[in-house]
Amino acid sequence: MSNPRNGDTKPPCLPRNGLVKIPTQANGLGSASITKGTPAVKNRLCQPSSVPAILSPALAHRSDLPIPSLASPLSLATLASVSSPPGASLVGLNASEGSEQPSPEQLPGSPSERQLAVDEKILNRLFWYFSACEKCVLAQVCKAWRRVLYQPKFWVGLTPVLHTKELYNILPGGEKEFVSLQGFAVRGFDGFCLVGVSDLDICEFIDNYPLSKKGVKSMSLKRSTITDAGLEVMLEQMQGVVRLELSGCNDFTEAGLWSSLNARITALSVSDCINVADDAIAAISQLLPNLTELNLQAYHVTDTALAYFTAKQGYTTHTLRLNSCWEITNHGVVNMVHSLPNLSVLSLSGCSKVTDDGVELVAENLRKLRSLDLSWCPRITDMALEYIACDLHKLEELVLDRCVRITDTGLSYLSTMSSLRSLYLRWCCQVQDFGLKHLLGMGSLRLLSLAGCPLLTTTGLSGLVQLQELEELELTNCPGATPELFKYFSQHLPCCMVIE
Repeated sequence: MSNPRNGDTKPPCLPRNGLVKIPTQANGLGSASITKGTPAVKNRLCQPSSVPAILSPALAHRSDLPIPSLASPLSLATLASVSSPPGASLVGLNASEGSEQPSPEQLPGSPSERQLAVDEKILNRLFWYFSACEKCVLAQVCKAWRRVLYQPKFWVGLTPVLHTKELYNILPGGEKEFVSLQGFAVRGFDGFCLVGVSDLDICEFIDNYPLSKKGVKSMSLKRSTITDAGLEVMLEQMQGVVRLELSGCNDFTEAGLWSSLNARITALSVSDCINVADDAIAAISQLLPNLTELNLQAYHVTDTALAYFTAKQGYTTHTLRLNSCWEITNHGVVNMVHSLPNLSVLSLSGCSKVTDDGVELVAENLRKLRSLDLSWCPRITDMALEYIACDLHKLEELVLDRCVRITDTGLSYLSTMSSLRSLYLRWCCQVQDFGLKHLLGMGSLRLLSLAGCPLLTTTGLSGLVQLQELEELELTNCPGATPELFKYFSQHLPCCMVIE
């Protein structure tokens, strides 16, 4: 979008959850989305893309050819002087849609320009500099561009998001026809997120996606009405699934997990599913011996469940995220640290009954931790930070958002941690300027979030320029962050992304 003040262009800002929304299309796939595989922990600003200094010898010596600005989704289309067809689908292109695209010989310009515009060696290098949304647009320019862009290498790490209404076309007689997923298969997607689907929808997906039986490695079902029978059929038919996410699915039961879970699953995420309690954890512990990652948001899981994990899982499981497990107390932490001693990533976010004593148990027994999330734990005090600083010498990321009892004294303990690279202090309402002084000697710090800290002043924040290795600084909703301060940071921390 053009800025009327200076004429500069900026890329369209992607939503912070990583989703790329696609315009509506008649074939039912127009509003499909593509999302990064793992949601980002921190909020980032959209930055203009930059063109490499030399893309290829051919481009380097073409002074008459406008090198595209990668700040616009249609900038590479400008190279061929062809705009994308209005209303065309950007994700689920099937074989018949290819006929609507011009061939390379139909592109305007001289023969040499046309040859340059479809040179696969150039395109294979150039297309790496575009976002997923831009690639969807560029794939419509011509058949040659689509052929290059539909290589699976350009879509690694992206997951298509399909809503139930996008899976069917309505025929003239009112009947529903399942859409073609051939465009997804060509690009080799090995993971899908299905939203609002039923047991029948999942069966249709399995029957119509060529890679479903062996090629799909990751499945995510959100706000869906899948039952025990549908879950069992899905995991029985889709033999390649090793990563499973169930979010907001309230029709399956713990009995369904007992009958469905397969030993091949290595990563499981369950959140906002009302039927999940201690028996579900028992099923997970006994049926998934190769589990490496468990993400759990369950309000009814108690301390007892954390003692169910087997010795095998104690060896293999390295990531455990317990989010808003309100019934978990320090007794549950005792069970956890003895059952899963090899954790490197632990989240107790929203486990509001965990206290400093629980953190002491974590620090003394989980020495391999590299990431620890204690956000929304209101009982955590400075004493917990002393335990962390004394024992967790490999810790690289610490999240303390909404730990309202943390003070400057706690930050003085953290200042001794030479390995800490990311520190989140969002809405820590007692942190003051004096506490920031303790952080100025942390040369390893690369990311610092002080969003919503009300007591920090412009003077205190300005001292952060001493952290010359800082790469990202978040000051959202921070009263002391003034326009003058941001200008000061731009001059003295030129390599740091400052989030206003």
